[in-house]
Amino acid sequence: MRFNWVALCCLGIFFALVPAAYAQPLPIPGIDINIGEAGSPGEVVNSVKLLILLTVIALLPAFIIMVTSFTRIVVVLSLLRTALGTHNAPPNQVLIGLALFLTIFIMAPVYEQINDQAIQPFLRNEIDQEQAQEAAAAPLREFMLKQTREKDLNLFIRLAEIENPQRDSLPLTVVTPAFMISELKTAFQMGFMLYLPFVIIDMVVASILMSLGMFMLPPVMISLPFKILLFILVDGWYLVVKSLVESFA
Repeated sequence: MRFNWVALCCLGIFFALVPAAYAQPLPIPGIDINIGEAGSPGEVVNSVKLLILLTVIALLPAFIIMVTSFTRIVVVLSLLRTALGTHNAPPNQVLIGLALFLTIFIMAPVYEQINDQAIQPFLRNEIDQEQAQEAAAAPLREFMLKQTREKDLNLFIRLAEIENPQRDSLPLTVVTPAFMISELKTAFQMGFMLYLPFVIIDMVVASILMSLGMFMLPPVMISLPFKILLFILVDGWYLVVKSLVESFA
């Protein structure tokens, strides 16, 4: 009985203090957005710059995908999963995460050059914004041109009607689409090579089932464990990641 009275007293004190605690005002910051008349043309220019900056930030993920190794990596990993026939294993989040970190690993030297040649001098007010943009574009242009086929590059140079093109001064609007279609072609070539052993396993399993008269048994159900076993025995993830990273060397 004494224990019950003590518990009831504690509960009474707790419920008495809770309303008092909630009665105290919480320091919630207020947010106020006002649209008024600009006092000078400079204020309008600053507002437009802010709008452009927000637009660039919104498009930044797509820009990063287009000018880095992300495209080739994620396409190859997606084709590998399709070749295995495991449907959603690994899930999309895992494949995209692996592709993202491999991209950071591959692009680290390029990012270091951009930081040393463009970002840090700009922050120290040693160069202006246009010089920083050109200095940042140079390492990206060099990386993309190294992975771009001449046929694809010449296509966009001809479409852009650039006379006497110089590789070191080509605009990113020409280099980026050429780099993208080159990356897609390379990714599909690597995906084709990954498909071959798994297609052979599917053909062998289907032939055996047909010879045994098991027409109602799906060959994919039988071949899937053998494909996974083959992928494990050859240490497939190691070989795929190794080939992807070395393809950018």
